Amino acid sequence: MAEKNLESLFQDTLKDIYYAERKILKALPKMARGAQSPELKAAFVKHRDETEIHVERLQEVFERLGKRPQGKTCPAIEGILEEGEEILEEYKGAPALDAGLVSAAQAVEHYEIARYGTLRRWAEELGLNDAASLLALTLDEEVKTDEALTALAETAANQKAKAA
Repeated sequence: MAEKNLESLFQDTLKDIYYAERKILKALPKMARGAQSPELKAAFVKHRDETEIHVERLQEVFERLGKRPQGKTCPAIEGILEEGEEILEEYKGAPALDAGLVSAAQAVEHYEIARYGTLRRWAEELGLNDAASLLALTLDEEVKTDEALTALAETAANQKAKAA
């Protein structure tokens, strides 16, 4: 049995976020189709494009570790995405749909931010500076996406939901 140390924990968590990003990549087009406002649709499309880059970066991190890119089932992202599906179904056509979709998307972002922040720090601790740099790029993009979603919620989605 392999030693359970920071390096193995780093690699397991890398597999977790790799799985999560690939699941998110599949979910984003459905979220975009379900969104009512053109701005939210565009935000989901943009995030899908960024997520493709995030997957490529993760593949590069695996390569630098001399490992094959491999996912590990992530029950957390499965649950978060399932909640988003429920919002799509239960609020379809309702004024609160976009507010709910923003909320679901931010749950995804917050999970990603937590994972990438941890992975970046561990990479630094392990002396994996190239990996840390790649993970930091993605972390910065996830934070910006979260901020953009907050702005969409505050300027339109929440008001529409409240006014109905």
